[in-house]
Amino acid sequence: MTEAGAERDRRKKAPRSVCVYDCRSESRVAPPPTLIDTAELDYSGFLRALRQEFSLSANETFVISTTDRREIDSELYKELVDGKTLHLLKSVDQELTAATQERIEFLPHYHTLVQCGMYEYYASEGQKALPYAFAELIDNALSATARNTGIRRIEIRLLFDESQGRPAVVVMDNGCGMTSKQLNNWAVYRLSKFIRENSIKSEETGYVRPDPVPRSLNSDISYFGVGGKQAVFYIGQSVRMISKPAGSPDVHEFVMSKEDFERKEMNREDIYTGFIRNRKPADCSHVSEGEEQFLQSIVMEEKEKESFTAVIITGVQQEHVTYLKHNFNLWTRELAHTYHYYIHGVHGNDQRETRKNDHVSNIDIQISLVERSPRIPCMMNLREVDNDMQTLYINSSFSTFEFKATGARDSFVEGLIRYHPFLYDQETYPVDPYALGPSEDEDEDCVILNSEARGKRPVFECFWNGRLIPYTTVSEFEWCARPKKVGAVPLECYNRISGVLFANDRFQVSTNKLTFMDLELQLRDNITIFTRVHNGQELRVNIQREFTNWLKECHERFDKQVMFQGFKGSMTRTDVPTKRQQSPWAIFQAIKWDGKTYKKGQCVKSVKTNPVFVGSIVNFLLYGEHEGDVYATGGYVQIALEPKELYDEVRIIPISKIDRLAAAATIKKKIEDELANKLGKYTLHLQTMLSDNSASEWAGKRLPNCTLNFSIKEGEAISFVLGVISSPVHFGVPFSIHLDFRDEFDYPTQPPCDIKPQLECSSLELSYEGIIFGTTCVIKNVRAKGKINHQNKMYTVKVHIPGLKQDSQSLQIVLQPGPPHTLVVFPDGDVLSVENRTPANFRVEIHDEYQNITTHPKLSVRCQLLGAPDLPVDVVDCSNTGSGLLLTKPLLLKTVNAEQILTAKFNIPNHRTVACVERKLRVLPSSRISRLEVYRQEEGSEDVMVLQNAERIDWTAGDTLGNLRFRLYDEGNRLVSLRPKLTTKIKVNWTADINAEELSQGKLPALSVPSQAQREHFYLVSFHDQHTVNFSFIIVPRPDEPERLRVNLSESTVKMGEILSGNIHVEVVDQYGNKTDCLNAEIVKTMSVSADGLDKSALATEWQVLHLQITHQFGVYVEVVDQYGNKTDCLNAEIVKTMSVSADGLDKSALATEWQIKSSVSSLSVDSEGKAYFILEAISGPKGEHQLEFRGSFSRNGIPGPVVKLNVIPDPNKPVELSIEYDSAATLCAGDIFPVFTVVVMSEEGTPVRTVCPANLSMLLWKGTASGLNPPSTASTLKCSKRKHTEKDDCFCFSRQIPELAGQYVVQFVLALDETKHLWSKQIPLNVVPNKAVKLAPETPPLTPVVSNSNIRANRTLLDSLNLKIMDQYSNATGEGLDGKVIVTVKGTGDVVLPLFENGETSVSYSLTNGETLITDLALLENSPGVDGAEYILQFNPEIRQTSVTIAAYSLPFRFCNDAEHQKVIVTLSKKKDRLSQTVLMYREVFETSKQLKSELECQVQDATHKLNELKAELQKSGFDVSKLTTVSAIDKVINGKKEILTKMDNQPQRKCSIPDPFKGSPKVLGKVGHLAQVEDDDAAKVISWHILGDMDCVVTETTSAAKKIYDDTQGRQQVIPLETVFWRPNDRPLPHIRNGMLLFQPIGNPVFVKDILIFPEHVESCNKVFASVLGDTILIDDLDSANDYRRGVVQNKMQCPTLLTRQGERIRSNGKFGGLQNKAPSIEKLRGQVFGAPLPKEYNRTRHQMELLQQCRVAMQKSSDVQSDYNSHLEHLQSPQMKQKQQELQQQEQELRDLEGSLARTPEQMYAARVKRGLEPETPEPSVPAKRARRKTRKLDSLK
Repeated sequence: MTEAGAERDRRKKAPRSVCVYDCRSESRVAPPPTLIDTAELDYSGFLRALRQEFSLSANETFVISTTDRREIDSELYKELVDGKTLHLLKSVDQELTAATQERIEFLPHYHTLVQCGMYEYYASEGQKALPYAFAELIDNALSATARNTGIRRIEIRLLFDESQGRPAVVVMDNGCGMTSKQLNNWAVYRLSKFIRENSIKSEETGYVRPDPVPRSLNSDISYFGVGGKQAVFYIGQSVRMISKPAGSPDVHEFVMSKEDFERKEMNREDIYTGFIRNRKPADCSHVSEGEEQFLQSIVMEEKEKESFTAVIITGVQQEHVTYLKHNFNLWTRELAHTYHYYIHGVHGNDQRETRKNDHVSNIDIQISLVERSPRIPCMMNLREVDNDMQTLYINSSFSTFEFKATGARDSFVEGLIRYHPFLYDQETYPVDPYALGPSEDEDEDCVILNSEARGKRPVFECFWNGRLIPYTTVSEFEWCARPKKVGAVPLECYNRISGVLFANDRFQVSTNKLTFMDLELQLRDNITIFTRVHNGQELRVNIQREFTNWLKECHERFDKQVMFQGFKGSMTRTDVPTKRQQSPWAIFQAIKWDGKTYKKGQCVKSVKTNPVFVGSIVNFLLYGEHEGDVYATGGYVQIALEPKELYDEVRIIPISKIDRLAAAATIKKKIEDELANKLGKYTLHLQTMLSDNSASEWAGKRLPNCTLNFSIKEGEAISFVLGVISSPVHFGVPFSIHLDFRDEFDYPTQPPCDIKPQLECSSLELSYEGIIFGTTCVIKNVRAKGKINHQNKMYTVKVHIPGLKQDSQSLQIVLQPGPPHTLVVFPDGDVLSVENRTPANFRVEIHDEYQNITTHPKLSVRCQLLGAPDLPVDVVDCSNTGSGLLLTKPLLLKTVNAEQILTAKFNIPNHRTVACVERKLRVLPSSRISRLEVYRQEEGSEDVMVLQNAERIDWTAGDTLGNLRFRLYDEGNRLVSLRPKLTTKIKVNWTADINAEELSQGKLPALSVPSQAQREHFYLVSFHDQHTVNFSFIIVPRPDEPERLRVNLSESTVKMGEILSGNIHVEVVDQYGNKTDCLNAEIVKTMSVSADGLDKSALATEWQVLHLQITHQFGVYVEVVDQYGNKTDCLNAEIVKTMSVSADGLDKSALATEWQIKSSVSSLSVDSEGKAYFILEAISGPKGEHQLEFRGSFSRNGIPGPVVKLNVIPDPNKPVELSIEYDSAATLCAGDIFPVFTVVVMSEEGTPVRTVCPANLSMLLWKGTASGLNPPSTASTLKCSKRKHTEKDDCFCFSRQIPELAGQYVVQFVLALDETKHLWSKQIPLNVVPNKAVKLAPETPPLTPVVSNSNIRANRTLLDSLNLKIMDQYSNATGEGLDGKVIVTVKGTGDVVLPLFENGETSVSYSLTNGETLITDLALLENSPGVDGAEYILQFNPEIRQTSVTIAAYSLPFRFCNDAEHQKVIVTLSKKKDRLSQTVLMYREVFETSKQLKSELECQVQDATHKLNELKAELQKSGFDVSKLTTVSAIDKVINGKKEILTKMDNQPQRKCSIPDPFKGSPKVLGKVGHLAQVEDDDAAKVISWHILGDMDCVVTETTSAAKKIYDDTQGRQQVIPLETVFWRPNDRPLPHIRNGMLLFQPIGNPVFVKDILIFPEHVESCNKVFASVLGDTILIDDLDSANDYRRGVVQNKMQCPTLLTRQGERIRSNGKFGGLQNKAPSIEKLRGQVFGAPLPKEYNRTRHQMELLQQCRVAMQKSSDVQSDYNSHLEHLQSPQMKQKQQELQQQEQELRDLEGSLARTPEQMYAARVKRGLEPETPEPSVPAKRARRKTRKLDSLK
């Protein structure tokens, strides 16, 4: 046979069947699936099989379709696969009235193996990975909405309201949705879009790559089939996928959870299988009331949606919940950054954009955070985020350079570079607002606040298909890199660019979309072509030349630097402390700064100097060698102090400290005032002069003259001035007040020696220690005391000094509470009472010394409960508020019968000086149900028999144990009154039929004792609430009254005359065949044996000796029996009998009896019935087999007993140790990668545990030394997400980067066993050493030196002291053993004159020892050459003796040094404009917020009304009258009525299987056959149950081992059937009267396979196997005549006829035999409960559905009322007078702003002309009252006259 022929043969024999749901019925009950074998059927035969299976007449129309509503035709039929689920419908668009299930498989694709080396998904590089997990789900949503023509809406709902269920995350989109096949594809791991099948193959078109679009924004970013699964299981533990595809009326739902995987693994089921639920929209019948409440509302939202997909993640990890709450703005900003161009379009979020944007985005991503009321939900639309980095880059740039890079295989990258100019005194390159940076120093001697702009950060952020790839950046390309030599563009301009790269999908990214695989490598390839893009056109030009020209143009157009003009040469500044910075300093005569020109000789005023002075400009100095005019970012100015008559001093200050706001007139007046009132030495020259001339001589003689020398000194103090006090001031913290005393003319003077200041302040008490006299007077250690009323309140302090003319001055201070002093705890009573199992509530406040609530960093209050073991410790953070509510964890003490006193100890860990506070806590017994008591009391009798928990009760077999009652007690042993709300929570395990009314009276259902006295039976009464309370007892059926003898012969045949060789065993049994114990030695004596012809001479009756027998295996139950196993009563309690228990390795301390549980009893007496009961609570010892031996004694004679073998087995799944392996000999260099840490979790038996979840294993790393067991709170954590990919699947791998800072570190691993228990490894100390030496650098970068060519050495000093060390790339000192020297030289830009050092040399040498050198006293030569205003660089070149070491030199720039017409106007107007702009923005935000709130409330009102109408329509559709549903109370009344109906239905008698099933729930056990199926019809149930009566009690197990365990436990008395031994082949063949889809004859009596009418509540597949084996092809038919007729027709067609059952109770066996009692079923009562149960009535489900709708309607009506009320209140607020006044104020402010903008729009020339015009106008006359000093001077001159 050829290979093709063999393949065809295999295809013919391949089994194929389909599962068909008959969905034509209007019933809301899920239809049973029907399997149809289609292996040998063509399309026509398939249709005939359908008609026959579902009794479809020839003229009846129907539609058979897939779950995706694709109608099956002949072509589609050929492509059906085995197990495909189909729907039988009336029409293709028929609504599903009940949900169906479709079995799917989602085995991992083989790509899991071939691509398993891909980069780990959550390698988050030290960042929080949660935003990137959300990004994976947003990627899927963007792909799903790619074809939307309207708004592409994506919602992320964070549902953290505990009242609505556990925390959940919902991601919802309005995309195309998923069919059931696509949903199946989603579940398959690594099934990428290129290999998946989205539908039937006949319509599959394959993956089509999208056409190129700008920025590659094609939404084609759902790629690998990995991210969605990884994301949902990183966020939570379970995911529910709900999707409705466009054009389909069905919703498909699929659930995948970690818990389900674990359960399947434990049960050895197929893990990668599940069911897709296909249902109609808004059908939440499958959602139980116990599930999360929000789920129902989400399902109800489906009704009006054409298509959607919802991803519902539950079981969210608590650490994620905390992060999402506390860092809401941070992670939403990260998402806005990731999808910036999808959200804002091609051009991004350009807030300055005025032109029309052709690429407007229709993507709307809304994020909401809902917490428990009264917290207001947080809403964030990612379009509103305005501080993500791309927005900052776009809005701070002034020009853009676009380019394109084209590579192989259609790969291309669109790129753009933005320029961020330098403006006046700072860089505009944006910084990350969330990044930590150095604080600004106002007194910094440097004009540039951000000198490096971009610094060492990479230029380009990288996007793939339009979304950010966060961990890949490109530093630069060769054509845009910073050149080594200065060219036409200053080097600092290269630090003012940022860029973006937009790569298409030809570039590979990791499956988690965090990094590119080869982007930079491909872009740097020689075949990559870069082209300039201008106005959308590609230009094939020299890209480097184009970029350089663009950068030069940006520098010239946009950079606003200081221009130094009028170069005059160079100088050396001796005033600079560092020699190397003393020269060269270029001298300039003018600068142009911010539109103003400052020239030599111009008077200026200083700012931020101490003291502030005025003077005239001498020169401008710029460090470095310069020639001609030059731009720089700063420099120095030489100022000669004015007035020169008083000062002969020149000072040098930075240009930034020129007061640009000071007017020339103000400066001039200050000089004049200072000149007129200056203290000091004066000379008065008196000269006689003639009236006619001015000669000083007459006739050769000098005229009389006189010269007087005098001094003007300060006078006595008459007033004082208070110094500035830095605010705020804290209560109780000392501060000082400086006093500056003045004389009559306001000159500083010495204070009086006997002053006693008096301090006054209303509501405060002020005190001080004393006064310090010096240059100023200081009131020392002033303290404020008092009670604060308002935070940050201004207090006025009045200082009064008696004896002065002006004796009082006032100052204002802001007072804040002092340091923590006292801890206050409320309630402050002696004892606080709280119930057990409830939390305790405290309020704590931290007070200062004066009872003010105070705040302080790291202020946490710790509450520790003392007085009992395992009490919780709680902490509340009061750092920001000074107070807090401390709600402890619930107290979980062991049973508290009476009140118990605990001590709550409160302290502040970080403030040991604050005394601890203790409160007594009275723990009262909980009022919850804690104990359940069962007793028996006959009706009308007062005698009560109380049962003990776990009591063994002997009761007559076959009898009924009735009159059982129960009582409930709380933890304090108080009787709890029975209420229906409580009694409905009572459950029993012997029957499901419980009368609710009797339960409310404390009555339990009667218990039928089994008729066979073969084993014990366990019974349980339980109370199910927040916790479960159980009461159990064991019934041992005892034999009934003796009824007959049962004789057992050892052999049944004996020859005549011979003696029967064996013994004849005689037993007395009751009516049920149970052996009784009434046979004893006395009765045996009266026993006789008779028979015809029996020779009695050899007959002997013997009573055998005693021996011990164990009859119970759980406790050890001992009784004395005879040789036949009969229990004897010859021993009683009066005779002391002792027994002992011994075993190898047995720990007898755990051995106890049921009377003395806590005692160590190894021997005890038997009771009156000859029994002793031992309980082995625990056995400890080495693993292995041990023997437990029982011995008895009677009358000092030993009685031999059996030996029980006990095998102590260690738990192979219990982790006890973490084994760590790593290369301990490896050298750990800073910044490298740690050697791989391999972690193995070891079990009790010493083997690896293979069931550990990788997410529960963590690696912690911290700096320091190993100490203690647990790591510090500052330790960083690394999660392990998967096992190591080696042959050992029990190893976990950790690898991370070594810290960049050298030193001692500790690493520790931890396994989270549950929420509270952890398994820690040993702490491993690690030594991180520095990396390779690469550079010479200081530990702390020095300030940029600025020196001048001055004769003062301090002005020429470059460096006073600078310590340089050889370091690695992470700035770790690594120069040990490296010696040499450091050569210091001066470098300049271009061909400029270089300054010389103080010794006249061009270089200076310093010694280098052990990699360290100290540069001291480096200065320039006096009058050193240099260019004024130029920037030079000090180059520190290390020369190492070890020639193999190459160290990079250290460079330090310095400045060499040698106009305020328009400033005042510009600054004044600019400040006013900024202030008005801020005010207008605030007003607009207020009105915009109000408008948005109104819109949202309107939408909420509409949604609530719409939701209510939808629910009413649904109720009306279900046949309910909604006219009465007008109020919430009316709905409550209807709901209560429905509840009563359901309760009544629950309490109605219903057929149930009463066969005891104690094995159900055990591992690998399904239960007994009678409990596995249900039958709706009573007659059918009776006859089927009777037919398999012998199998009804059979226990079905999954495995043979489980079956063998039950067999051994019951000594072989229980029949079992393991599924793995059942041969089962899917048998979908039709009834015997159908052959090849055709009827052989027309049957009567409605024949049907019995197995098809069985309903399986659970374990459907397993039950099919079981009942196929038990029932075979048994057929059910109406009556006996129809059965005989059917059998005759089948046999006549030469076919085998199976067993036939009739609904009337007859049976025709497969051999044709019928009639007789053995073929007639008894009445259902005689089956004694061994009958299949009945399912719930259909009306029950309909009523429950109506009640659920009513409950939703109630919620919707309440919400509608609340929202309408809020909306009305908001409308009233909008019309209030306050809001109208704010609108008027906004209009006024906007008008002022427009006027100011018009003024600023004028040219500088116009502004200058305006200034000149105002200068020519006469000045406004000063007030007639002269100034204080002028008046005093006038009076003094008048007195001289």
